[in-house]
Amino acid sequence: MNKTRLPRPKPVALIAGPTASGKSALAVRLGHLHPSVVINADSMQVYRDLRILSARPDAHEMEDVPHRLFGHIDGAEACSAARWAEDARIEIDRAHAAGLLPIVTGGTGLYLRTLLDGIAPVPDIDPDIRARVRALPVAEAHAALAIEDPDAAARLSPADSSRIARALETVRSTGRPLAHWQASLSGGIGDRIRLLPVVLLPPRDWLFDRIDRRFDAMIEHGAIGEVETLLARGLDPALPVMRAIGVPEIAAWLRGSGDRAMMAERGRIATRQYGKRQYTWFSRQPPADWERFDAQPDNKMIDQIAIKLRNYALTD
Repeated sequence: MNKTRLPRPKPVALIAGPTASGKSALAVRLGHLHPSVVINADSMQVYRDLRILSARPDAHEMEDVPHRLFGHIDGAEACSAARWAEDARIEIDRAHAAGLLPIVTGGTGLYLRTLLDGIAPVPDIDPDIRARVRALPVAEAHAALAIEDPDAAARLSPADSSRIARALETVRSTGRPLAHWQASLSGGIGDRIRLLPVVLLPPRDWLFDRIDRRFDAMIEHGAIGEVETLLARGLDPALPVMRAIGVPEIAAWLRGSGDRAMMAERGRIATRQYGKRQYTWFSRQPPADWERFDAQPDNKMIDQIAIKLRNYALTD
């Protein structure tokens, strides 16, 4: 009896991990081994205004490997996970149609979850409710959430202002807790692709030293001017681009708070804290079968991982 063989799902490489862990170098190396396109999954590297402070790869670092969704959004807009995931789906489909391997690389876990698993169909939030919730101090918002959605309040850190606000505005605007909407996800691509995931989790001491040196290099190579340009635009301080790591610290110094050395130290501390949160997330949240690499990513290791991913991509 003839059996029709269904086509195997097309591969998508995923290179994830905390900031400064070597993701970009690995993505480019894989792009040299196999016809590919690198698709950004970092929530700050999407903004045109943050080339330096987001550590967005420049033309030299891209090494002629096509890159997509880097610096494609103006800072006056707020890029949501849903918008990014839709953009990423389009780029992945284009890559497959052109016979290229999509390499999704970044450290924004929410973006990756939304792309793979889909997003909760939460109705539009009433703008007045959103404005009132976002104006609340985080402690007051968390106390209100403990009354209106106690499960969410128990699950979230009392200092997690963005997620607390999201949960509170959802229950107030829709009459149902966020968990109700999250129980029905839609739009994910995880079930129609062959995912080739790796997570880079290098030694923390090495990572944090690299973060410090990279932030210092940003200061020396134009980050201050980048923030000056942002401030001159008079953008809403609540926009993501204005809250990106390094922007508040440099902006405060430009306005007369502290000296240059203090500004740099504040920036290094903020970046290390962000790296720690990412490190914890990628250590615990992705599925257990996502391969993790905990060694310092030197050229030999990067070559080995890239070859392994290339071989996986070629497997029928």
